[in-house]
Amino acid sequence: MSTEPVGDEPEVRDAVSAPDAEGRPRRTTRRFPLFTRDTARPEGGGRAAPGDAPAPARQWPILLVTGLVAIGLLVTALDAFRAGTLLIGAALLCGGLLRWILPGVGMLAVRSRFTDIVTYGVLGTAIVLLALMVQPNPLLEIPFLKDTLHFTVSN
Repeated sequence: MSTEPVGDEPEVRDAVSAPDAEGRPRRTTRRFPLFTRDTARPEGGGRAAPGDAPAPARQWPILLVTGLVAIGLLVTALDAFRAGTLLIGAALLCGGLLRWILPGVGMLAVRSRFTDIVTYGVLGTAIVLLALMVQPNPLLEIPFLKDTLHFTVSN
């Protein structure tokens, strides 16, 4: 697409991107820039509350998840390992659920929505399953894991 020069503005040929700040089309290249000037906010990375709300209210999703993880670590430190790790796994699953349901989660958004949901979900599920299988007296037993350990570790 070519444009004709208007007044004293330079001619722009093959404008392939959005206009610049003044509304003129700009020429772009497919090469990566030498220096990164800014980064894009992840989708859903906007505030979780209006801008006039205090900072903790704007970032309540990340505060909720980190608060639950902190309580889980405290419970684990107080010698209730299974309950503490279950709480940590539940906090990550809660983070994935918040990322899925809410349109804006503030700093809880790190990557794309799909990647965040999968990451929080897989890590939370793994921690919960490991907490349920911890010895002694596991609440969850997976038979093939015992057989795998028996065949891989020999006397």
